Amino acid sequence: MADIVNLNRARKDRARAEASATAAANRAKFGRGRAEREREEKQAEAARRLLDGARLHDDPPDPAKR
Repeated sequence: MADIVNLNRARKDRARAEASATAAANRAKFGRGRAEREREEKQAEAARRLLDGARLHDDPPDPAKR
């Protein structure tokens, strides 16, 4: 014989599982501290400066302005 399933309970359990998964994704995406954000910003700025310093020319000429 099959077990009796309360459909309201099953629906709520599924909704809780989905909310938990969404919360975990948001924690991974937005749950960084100030120090970690600042460190990443400094690393990105240093990488940008390194690339800008290695440029051979300022900007390529724009063919539309000829």
